[in-house]
Amino acid sequence: MKLDLDAYVEGVRTQRRAVLGRALTLVESDLRRHRELAQDLLARLLPDTGGAIRVGITGVPGVGKSTFIDALGMHLLEAGRRVAVLAVDPTSGRSGGSILGDKTRMARLSRDPRAFVRPSPSQGALGGVARKTRESILVCEAGGYDVVLVETVGVGQSETEVAAMVDCFLVLMLPNAGDELQGIKRGIVELADLIAINKADGDAKPAAERARKQYEGALRYLTPIHPEWSPEVRCVSALTGDGVPGLWARVEAHRSALEETGALERMRADQAAQWMWRAVEHELSSRLRSHPEVAALAPSLEAAVRDGTTPPTQAAARLLARFGLDV
Repeated sequence: MKLDLDAYVEGVRTQRRAVLGRALTLVESDLRRHRELAQDLLARLLPDTGGAIRVGITGVPGVGKSTFIDALGMHLLEAGRRVAVLAVDPTSGRSGGSILGDKTRMARLSRDPRAFVRPSPSQGALGGVARKTRESILVCEAGGYDVVLVETVGVGQSETEVAAMVDCFLVLMLPNAGDELQGIKRGIVELADLIAINKADGDAKPAAERARKQYEGALRYLTPIHPEWSPEVRCVSALTGDGVPGLWARVEAHRSALEETGALERMRADQAAQWMWRAVEHELSSRLRSHPEVAALAPSLEAAVRDGTTPPTQAAARLLARFGLDV
């Protein structure tokens, strides 16, 4: 059944899961009629947002992000929290498809009615997150979820985008990854509020402890993002649950430290402004590509760039000029 704006707002606010899912589908849509309705929906829901703890979770491939989120989410549910998980799967550059298999790797959490797990395709968006993840966070908050976990596709060159939309940036690492300081880009570590060495169980416990000490040593040479908080390194096991409650306690300590000084409010304000410019950039890019004159000229210019007869910068300038921008 088709829903109008009032039905979406009421359904999200009264925590109707089916309506929440449809609202997230709405904000993810690129159809113009959907985008206009989604913008009105977000404006109506905005007073109900902002109360959740927003945590971004990233890590190298195979580190066990989904399994860790399953363990963390169950711990939070048992503590009386309502948990929403926005899990982003990479979109294939060849087929354009995504597996969206995160629910199968969060077996307990995805079956619990107190939690909401939403897998979304990245659709080529940079930063390890989907392009509409920020909007999805707000919808989940308005739906009464007081913890929103954002699982990224995995550490990559532009993975840091997630740090610009969450309160706490958690990086998962492996205990046996060779040279620990080379196993992940320094830029990711510099943005981390917490580092967790996962799979710290069984025979891997000594290696996990060594990795923890190595990262603690490395963090001493980095300037903290917030003067109120020095990044910490913990050992956890998503398999056994060891260390998970203690890690969450540090997430809450991080939030308290930022709230006490007003840093959290300032950070969220900066993130909102950055979000605005991201939206402007995307809209300009979309309109540029769909402009009839640009679309007509683009194939010949791209061919000229490919065969080396025209510099890419010159071709770009000609496309922008056809769009009406003087560069």
